[in-house]
Amino acid sequence: MNDELSAPPMTSVDASTSGTATVAAGPSELSLLVITLFKGPMYRDVHDRLWPILLKLRARVTDHVAVMGLRLEVDENEGYAFLRGLRDDETDVEYPRLVNRHTLGFHTSLLIALLRKRLAEFDATSSDTRLVLGRDQIVEMLRVYLPSSSDDVKTMRVVEGHIRKVEELGFLHPLRGQDDQYEVRRIIRAYVDGQWLGDFDRRLRDYVESVAGGGADAVDDSAADVVRGDGREG
Repeated sequence: MNDELSAPPMTSVDASTSGTATVAAGPSELSLLVITLFKGPMYRDVHDRLWPILLKLRARVTDHVAVMGLRLEVDENEGYAFLRGLRDDETDVEYPRLVNRHTLGFHTSLLIALLRKRLAEFDATSSDTRLVLGRDQIVEMLRVYLPSSSDDVKTMRVVEGHIRKVEELGFLHPLRGQDDQYEVRRIIRAYVDGQWLGDFDRRLRDYVESVAGGGADAVDDSAADVVRGDGREG
C-alpha cells in the first residue's frame, strides 16, 4: 500500500533564463516524517515506505519534536506512531499546544470506549490480530445508549454519524471493497488504557441509572465520568 505522503524526488533541476541550471533540494527524510506525524498517526501498513525510515530515525525525530513540547510515541509491535503533548510531570515548561485535542460529543466518546472494550475482549479470547466489525454490529453496540426512538432510519443515521467521526479520528478503518466492514485500529489502546477499562462497567452502570432517574445535569456529569473516568482532559 502506498504512503499517504509519498517521498518526492530529492532534487529537481530548473533552467533559469540565463541558461544556468539550479538544483532545488527536496525535503529530507526527517522533514517528511515530522510533516506526516503532524498530519496524524502513522501506521506501518499505510505508510509502508516511511515506517522503516521512522524506526531508523526515531531518536532524531524524538529530539526534533521535543523542542516543541511534543513526545513521539511508537508501538513497533502494533505498528503505529503518533505525537502527543508533554504532560505536566514531563516538563517544567508551558508550551503552546501544537497537537489538537478534539472536543467530542458524549455518544462519540462512548463509542470509542465501547470499541476499546470490545478489542480487549477480542484479545482475551481470540488468537487473531485484527478485530473486524460490521456496521450493524457497531450500531447495536451503541443503540442501547441512545434515546428511545421508533424511527430506525433516524437511529441508523445518528449512529453512522458517530461512526464517521470515529473513523476520522483513526480508530476505525473501513476495509477496502467492504464499506460496511471496519477494522478497529489498535492505536485506540494508546488513548483508552487498561486501567481505565477496569472501571468502565461501573461507570457505565452509573450513567444508565442517571439517565433513568436523573435530570439533565446528572446525566451530563455521569456521561463525563463514563468517558473520562478520572476527570482528566481527553
